[in-house]
Order: sequence, then structure tokens, then C-alpha cells
Amino acid sequence: MPLNKDIAPMLEEIVAWRHDFHKHPELQFEVHRTAGIVAEKLAEFGCDAVVTGIGRTGVVGLIHGSAGAGGPVIGLRADMDALPIMEETGCSYASQTAGLMHACGHDGHTAMLLGAVKYLAATRRFAGSVAVIFQPAEEGGGGANEMVKDGLLERFAITQVYGMHNMPGLAAGTFGMRTGPIMAAADRFRIEIDGRGGHAARPHDCIDPILVGAQIVSAAHSIVARNVDPLNSAVLSFGAFNAGFTDNVIPNVALLKGTVRTLNGAVQDLMEQRLGEVVDLTARTFGATARLHYLRDYPVTVNADANVDIAFAAAAAVAGAQNVDRDVAPMMGSEDFAFMLQKRPGAYIFLGQGKTAGLHHPKYDFNDDVIPAGVSYWIELASSSAGAR
Repeated sequence: MPLNKDIAPMLEEIVAWRHDFHKHPELQFEVHRTAGIVAEKLAEFGCDAVVTGIGRTGVVGLIHGSAGAGGPVIGLRADMDALPIMEETGCSYASQTAGLMHACGHDGHTAMLLGAVKYLAATRRFAGSVAVIFQPAEEGGGGANEMVKDGLLERFAITQVYGMHNMPGLAAGTFGMRTGPIMAAADRFRIEIDGRGGHAARPHDCIDPILVGAQIVSAAHSIVARNVDPLNSAVLSFGAFNAGFTDNVIPNVALLKGTVRTLNGAVQDLMEQRLGEVVDLTARTFGATARLHYLRDYPVTVNADANVDIAFAAAAAVAGAQNVDRDVAPMMGSEDFAFMLQKRPGAYIFLGQGKTAGLHHPKYDFNDDVIPAGVSYWIELASSSAGAR
């Protein structure tokens, strides 16, 4: 089918939901207002079950198909949380909470899935059941993992899971997907350097942790260039360098923070190993000591072949095969939907946002014009993957 014409009367309402969520952003697990509205609407739409508090503040609705309970259960997931960014869009529905905004489009994700729920619960033209998953804390909190640990997949007998994210720069209303890794693993690290402080005029009496830190930064950037196979992908970035407090004192300590992004486990292992060696040996070269604290945060988001086939068919039915990129380039950003894909096969895809500000930018705003494509995709996916009737 092309864009689902049956949802046309709902579009104004869906946009209104989106704007309301945008005006009232909430961070990580503190999505109490958003989750409350979602739960109320799921009950209002006639979901067969509505469960709150999964993964702390997650909400799940269950919709049985025309044959009732039984058969396969697919999971459709949307994220609900915002970001700690001061909004600069100037739109009429801008954030009413200073310092917080929906700069990643989760307001649109939530509204689109709600629109699909309203249609699916009213029509039930599918076999099996659909579990709609509204997740908190995608932005750094690992909300997907919390929902998985809370028994999400087992409690609803979910056999496959699907996620979707808007993508600025991809033509509006088109889709992008790929088999295998589509989003990178996100690791975080902290490097603590101990030197010996003293007067800046007598550096020979000191062990300068700032100099050591600068050498570590320089050497660490050689890891990707000289240790990682050029046919593989890796990113190492430092985001913080903290040391000292005035101009004429060499401090005792320095602190570096950064991130590593990779698309496969072997490269991830190599990056952690080599960074540890660089930190230790560089510090010792200058007579200092340094400790690397390395945290593996979000894993690689890996799409299963068969589920990409299903997602492609649904997207092609909505937008036309010519408007679906089956081999979109992977991104080095991360996504905690990866935790769900570690436990169940599924697919994570991109919905084109058009030429807008980038994700996590203070001028970003979700493009309401792509809502029909997103809602239609969820409806087609639920009907085709669960089994149309």
C-alpha cells in the first residue's frame, strides 16, 4: 500500500500529541508526564493490556489481532525521553522547560507509534499480537536494557522487535536500513593522571600531568590510524581535559574523558587494549602514573537478515521500493535498542527527516510532514510481520 489513507483523519491529532510532548520534555527515566499520557491513550484506544513501570517508567500495550490471543507477538518500540539542551527553534510549541528539549525527535517517535496503536486497536486486521513499547532513557540511561532486565520480552512473549529513528539529511518520507551493524557500540573512558605539582617556573622539580595528558591525547589518536584495519571502522574522541586552576602552578593531577565507537567486537577489544597500553606507557615515560577506567556502554546495533527483509517490504509498500535504501551507511552514533536486538531478532531503520538541523542540535525540530510515512510503516509492518488477515 502507499501511505495509509485511513489515517488521514488522525493526522491533525497526532501532530497535536507531538507538539504537546515537545512542549513538555522530560529526561531519561523521569518521563512521568509522557508515560502517563501514553498509558491513558493506550487504554482509551482499547489495548488488550496496558502495563506501566517496566524498566522503571516504560509503558507497554498489547493488541491482539482479529483471531484473539495466541500466535506470534512482535514488538514495536518508540523512545520517549528528551535532552539537556536549551532550545533555539523559536517554534510556537517550543519547550516550556528551560534547558531541556526534544532535540532528537523522540516526541515524533512517540506520537507516530501512538497513531499506529489507535489504528491497529480499532481495525485488528492482523494475526498474532503486537506489543507496543514506549521506552524511557534512550539518551544515555540505557532504558532499553532496563526494560529487558525487567522481563519485557518474556512477559509479553515477544519474538521479534523493530525500532525506527528519524534521520536528518535523508530525503523526507524515505527509509534507510541495512543488514548487520547499523549503529556503533558506544564505550566511555576516563583517564586519571597523577603527576607532581609545583611552581610553574621550576618544571624540572615537577612531573607535569598536563604535558602527560597532551601526549596521551596525541598518541591515542594514532590507534585508529595505525592499529585498526582501514577496512573497519572506529572513532576515538576526547571530550574533556581538566587540570589545574591558575597560570603559574603545575597541578598534581589531570583528568581526561572521551568515547570510543566501533562496529564489531574484535575492533572494540583492540581499541580498549591499545588505549590501556598507550595510557600506561606514555605516563611512565614521563615519570607519572595513569589509570584508565573503560566502560562498555551501548553495544553495536545489529539487524537480522530476515527482519530487514520484512522491514524493507513494509517500507517499500509505504514509500515505494525506489524510496527505500536497503544498504544505507552505518552510523557511528549509538542506540540502546541494541540491547533488545541482542535478545530477539529484529530491525532498526531510519525515516528520512529531510534538510533540517542535525540531531542533538538546539535548532532541531522533528518534521511533522513525515508522520504519515512513519505511522503507515508501523501499521504495514504490524500487519505483514504478524500475518495479515
